[in-house]
Amino acid sequence: MAKKTTKRMPKRREEYTYHGFNIEQLKAMSMDELLAIMPSGARRKVLRGFTRDEEDVRAKIAEGDGVRTHSRSMIILPEMVGKNVAIYSGKEFVNVEIPVEGIFHYFGEFALTRKKVAHGSAGIGATKSSKYVPLK
Repeated sequence: MAKKTTKRMPKRREEYTYHGFNIEQLKAMSMDELLAIMPSGARRKVLRGFTRDEEDVRAKIAEGDGVRTHSRSMIILPEMVGKNVAIYSGKEFVNVEIPVEGIFHYFGEFALTRKKVAHGSAGIGATKSSKYVPLK
């Protein structure tokens, strides 16, 4: 029996849509229209109102690029897409260009607070077999 080989087609980069709306349509929508398509967590946050810090961040992002913020709980709105924001990770500011796929996510999701752990090899005496390795 011959083995079938299937060629994979290259993945097409189509225009990003969120619930059928492209980014230009999302930017043109009012906040009331956006509320209808937002996920519930983001909708609840917007309905409760932004904090003073978050309002300041929104205003600075509307003015231009290069905003530094500690507001990790800020919701990414369509007008923020493509802007550069420095988000505080707890130790340093992480420069992030806000992607189209990040709409209605939080700033904190793009600036991780923990580093990935890269474990090395086991030390001498860490395992039973390494007990007998001669020291150099």
